Amino acid sequence: MLAGVGVSWYTWLEQGRDISVSSDVLDAVARVLRMNEPERAHLYLLAGLNPPPANGSGAEVSEEVRALLDGWERGPAIVRDRYWNILALNTLAGCVFGCDDGEPHNCLVTFFTSPRYRGLPEIWAEAAPGVVAAYRADAALVPHDDEFDRVAKELAAVSPEFAQLWDRHEVGVPAQAVNALHHPEVGELYFDATTLTVADNPNWSVVLYNPKPGTSTRERLTALPHLRLTESA
Repeated sequence: MLAGVGVSWYTWLEQGRDISVSSDVLDAVARVLRMNEPERAHLYLLAGLNPPPANGSGAEVSEEVRALLDGWERGPAIVRDRYWNILALNTLAGCVFGCDDGEPHNCLVTFFTSPRYRGLPEIWAEAAPGVVAAYRADAALVPHDDEFDRVAKELAAVSPEFAQLWDRHEVGVPAQAVNALHHPEVGELYFDATTLTVADNPNWSVVLYNPKPGTSTRERLTALPHLRLTESA
């Protein structure tokens, strides 16, 4: 009664019968049963629907996760949300990518608009289709989330290359590719990137960048002026 659904229909829902279920009804059931976010997401999956974004997706990055970023001394480290917005980063990430903690910064937009990535045109052109395909794959997990479309439309308006790749509608999983850019002060930097899911917020990812073996990236990182100032302070 509290959820506003009939007893027979609710019984069929619990029995897993082939019935039509709307997100509004599932939200009502989750509210009445006082489900938390993981339980609500699991309810959606049991009903054969994609879980909606968690209400806590805008929560602050915990001190434990920030400590992980700061403790990653081999290279840049970031936390990004499902739309690829950076939520937190270590000092090296700010120096390498040219962004400050707390300022809006989207990894997809940066890849297509930053002179640092575009400074290595051959590597950039080879990686670009995979980057767009991975972003579309993330968007496909929540087809009714308008934020993905907003990011894509705004980027397509300023980047013809992205617009062309986005129109292909290609979908792919993130590949283990070399993340390369040209830093204005220390030159070419090459990283292997590893992406991990944050356990208590599966919509967030920790991305750890490791200097690629066989390159001079590790030595060049120590020459970053901003990093030297931070260490001396």
